[in-house]
Amino acid sequence: MTIARLIEGHSPDIISCDAATSVRDAVALLSEKRIGALPVFKDGKIAGIFSERDVVYQLAAHGPAMLDKTVADVMTAPAITVEKHLGVLDALGMMTRRRIRHLPVVENGAVAGFVSIGDLVKYRIEGIVAEAEAMRSYIQSA
Repeated sequence: MTIARLIEGHSPDIISCDAATSVRDAVALLSEKRIGALPVFKDGKIAGIFSERDVVYQLAAHGPAMLDKTVADVMTAPAITVEKHLGVLDALGMMTRRRIRHLPVVENGAVAGFVSIGDLVKYRIEGIVAEAEAMRSYIQSA
């Protein structure tokens, strides 16, 4: 299965922020939407990822003053992206190797989606469950 098939059912609205957004406002957005990361845009292009991990690292390094910085000052950049044609297992491997949990999905240079490691693991678990059920059925019919 490809990333394109995986994101077919996702909402076309991608919750994101601009690089000039304050960390305070971005944290409020993460909390309000109950999500772990935001793709960050600058001049209409993907510039980075702002995640809970960025908040924790900056809070440890700078204390509450970090809330007054801009997202551009604290985000993880450049953003590691995937194209829609990439296989889900390839994307999962990339995320594991790079120790990241979110990937913007790009098509022709534009962001077409945003996937989390949870999305990919869910797909993998569903596949394993289906394989196990097929094996049980096969064994029972033999």
